Amino acid sequence: MDRVAVIGASMTEFGERDAWLRELLAEAGEACLDDANVSPRAVDHLYVSNMASGEFEGQTGVPNALAHDLGAMPAYTQRVDQTSASGGAGIYSAWQSVASGASDLTLLVGGEKMTHRTTAEATDVIASLTHPAEYKHGVTLPSFAGLTARRYLHEYDAPRESLAKVAVKNHRNGLDNPHAQFRKEVDLETVMDSPVVADPLRLYDFCPITDGSAALLFCPESTAEEYVDEYTVVSGIGGATDTHVVHERTDPTVMGAAVESSDVAYEMADREPDDVDVAELHDMFTILEFLQSEAVGFFDQGEGWRAVEQGITDRDGDLPINTSGGLKSKGHPLGASGVAQAYELHQQLLGDAGARQVDAEVALACNVGGFGNCVTTTIMEEA
Repeated sequence: MDRVAVIGASMTEFGERDAWLRELLAEAGEACLDDANVSPRAVDHLYVSNMASGEFEGQTGVPNALAHDLGAMPAYTQRVDQTSASGGAGIYSAWQSVASGASDLTLLVGGEKMTHRTTAEATDVIASLTHPAEYKHGVTLPSFAGLTARRYLHEYDAPRESLAKVAVKNHRNGLDNPHAQFRKEVDLETVMDSPVVADPLRLYDFCPITDGSAALLFCPESTAEEYVDEYTVVSGIGGATDTHVVHERTDPTVMGAAVESSDVAYEMADREPDDVDVAELHDMFTILEFLQSEAVGFFDQGEGWRAVEQGITDRDGDLPINTSGGLKSKGHPLGASGVAQAYELHQQLLGDAGARQVDAEVALACNVGGFGNCVTTTIMEEA
């Protein structure tokens, strides 16, 4: 089977945007096609990663509308919804379309428009992915995060400051990302003194509500050089699910779907965790960076916090994590987040990440839906 190449990538500015979803998607889609110097009419398949366009702005049929807006007719279109892991699921779908031979050129665009809704309204839309019994009792993802963080700190004797250091690190990285929503540093005291949201987690332990879009263009590796001189490849990809009800898990501090999906990705890529040079993890809450870094095999169970304390995950550390600023600083427009993770890794692997650049040949992205209900793990390499 021919490997699948990424020959174009783009990302809009993330934050509070004076634009609706269709405009954001078109902005990223056009930029991605321009990056590869490809005509919209050449696209065979067009996928849109999006969780809740209907709920957020009453807009449905966005893939068809985007094909029209880009001039990509008569491309086959499809929306990919896997809650907050829609971006990673979109990568999986786009990869499948090319790897199967069904498409010679597939464009994936992920996006979400959220900031026009209040925090309570946006939280309610996102919470609708929980089990109905949990949702009925007012359970939200932040509450799961707080409960799990409390369990983790107790179980592994981790200091509360270790979570705050994730926020400090990722904000520091986001300072050098021109697309990031929050381009400002925060210190440990600021994070620790911010208002409590879900004890022990505070305001700066959470990512923001965000508008934005990102895009990737895929083709068989055998034809990549017909379009560009430099490209990356998806060498491994895996997806998995975990229990819908979080309390049914044997250990809520273990992200089973991240374990399973990363195992599949490593096997496909013929790689191991030690081979990874840089990673983008889904830090919707700071505790998730610990859980995922352990689940994908970077660190032993309960040791993720020590890696942050020791500077291993810093940009100049042995394993930089979230050089983009992560969801914490960059922002989290649900359907775009997984695509934006791959955009960052594509830039890193090509040496185009500017001030954020690290030395990398193998990269990993982990995109999480809900509180680990579904996960897609992608391994990318320089060609």
